Amino acid sequence: MKFSELNLDPALASAIQKTGFDDCTPIQAQAMPYILDGKDVAGLAQTGTGKTAAFVLPLMERILRARPAHGEVSDSEKEIIEKRAFKDWKPQNFILVLVPTRELAEQVQDNIIKFSAESGLRGFAIYGGTGYDKQKEALKNGVEFIVATPGRLIDLYKEHLVDLKQVRAIVFDEADRMFDMGFKDDMKFILQRVPRERQFLVFSATLNFDVLNTAYQFGSEPVEINISRDQAKAENVKDQIFHVGNAEKPQHLLSLLKLHNPKQAIIFTNFKLNVEKITKFLIDNDVPAMAISSLLTQAQRNRVIEQFKAENHLNILVATDVAARGLDIKGVDLVINYELPMDSESYVHRIGRTGRAGTTGQAFSMVGEKDIESLTRIEDYLKHKIEVGYLENDQLLQEFKPFPDRFEGHYPKSLDGERGERGPRREGGRTGGGNRERGPRREGDRGPRREGGRGPRGENRGGGDNRPPREERKGASAVKSDGPNPRHAKRPEHGAKAAAHGQQKRGENRGGQGAHKRHEPRKGASAARRPPKPKQTIGKKISSFIKKLFS
Repeated sequence: MKFSELNLDPALASAIQKTGFDDCTPIQAQAMPYILDGKDVAGLAQTGTGKTAAFVLPLMERILRARPAHGEVSDSEKEIIEKRAFKDWKPQNFILVLVPTRELAEQVQDNIIKFSAESGLRGFAIYGGTGYDKQKEALKNGVEFIVATPGRLIDLYKEHLVDLKQVRAIVFDEADRMFDMGFKDDMKFILQRVPRERQFLVFSATLNFDVLNTAYQFGSEPVEINISRDQAKAENVKDQIFHVGNAEKPQHLLSLLKLHNPKQAIIFTNFKLNVEKITKFLIDNDVPAMAISSLLTQAQRNRVIEQFKAENHLNILVATDVAARGLDIKGVDLVINYELPMDSESYVHRIGRTGRAGTTGQAFSMVGEKDIESLTRIEDYLKHKIEVGYLENDQLLQEFKPFPDRFEGHYPKSLDGERGERGPRREGGRTGGGNRERGPRREGDRGPRREGGRGPRGENRGGGDNRPPREERKGASAVKSDGPNPRHAKRPEHGAKAAAHGQQKRGENRGGQGAHKRHEPRKGASAARRPPKPKQTIGKKISSFIKKLFS
């Protein structure tokens, strides 16, 4: 199907033509007619197939058709307006698009700006990590589209800056990801406050039961469109796995980049701190790279994405899954998974960053001993085995600077040099939120591991407790006293035999708790003040009993 066959508003059709779009993608061809008719839709399609335009364009058409017509209107135009236009559209009404990440919010907003160039429709992206002032100003002036992450939208709603009763259509883009990220309650909070008669749209590369169940729970009966029922990933992405040890991953990573020399590449890792280590390793070996993760501020993340999209020598992006969803960067021709993701859907989204808009791409995954379980899950999800690749000895680089064994606590400077040092990490400190890598304990991370378990209680445990051992920090009364404090006096032993017996018991496996406790000194201040009772023989006990009896 061609866009010209949809009989869209002239302003919208002109904007589409200027972008160079001619033919609809499969998801667009199947979903747009239903959306134009005002029906609820649940669209499932592979990443990179134009899902954003599939809902932005028909919703724009419905708004434009709701505007008062100028001049004479033909009968065919009247029929289109009657069928497509939002009924009683008011200036304060708007379309709400909910997304899981800030990057995806910016991408959807870019599409709105691109397609509304000649129609005057307005949209604004609302997400956390940035100031409220611009967002409040945009809401005050009025917009037809609000693209938002759930958390910031709810904040603005509670400040009475967003009226959810004005929502005429609600879109969940990457809804399964929102459930994965813990936004399920936020989604329900929002759905409870928008009108029940709104249009409901869900689009994603993977659609799970919880998403559809939520749709039905709130009165929607979406038309289910699945153009990838038998194929989980895009067919124009060739993916391979490389079975390597964890210590061999840096060598293979560098060798793959040198061998394929990609125009643009994204390297994915599961750990925030690993992002910086991989980036530093590449830069040390004369491979320009940039890092993006949630450790960066939103302004830094935006700047990195813009630099990566631009044509310059910084054509390699090292990222966590924060960049796996929604980023539409058409020039990416290679994706490398430094570790396999824990869930299968993330694998599909990661490798879907390449092979977009009809182009071909490659995706390589390095599978170590810790990735085997993830590989099994991914292959079960894909319903086929992933091709195994290998590098010849002459393709493996033998001389390179080593991979950093610890996070240095700073970010490499970017193209404009604005990202400076963060300063060294506190020794023994934590970055928080599960940012540390799992695996072997790193020296200096929280101090060396003590032999024999926990060690003495007075020892510094790496958490910033620098108090001296217990013997050196007595109470105030003990410090001021000239003589020995009876509270800290040791109880005398019960003779040489008892001492020897106690020493023997301490060296043995403590099988008999009762016997051990009889020879253990009593604890507490009162025990320290009482002298031990001397042992009595049986004869003395009988003698004492007779005296008491006849006294």
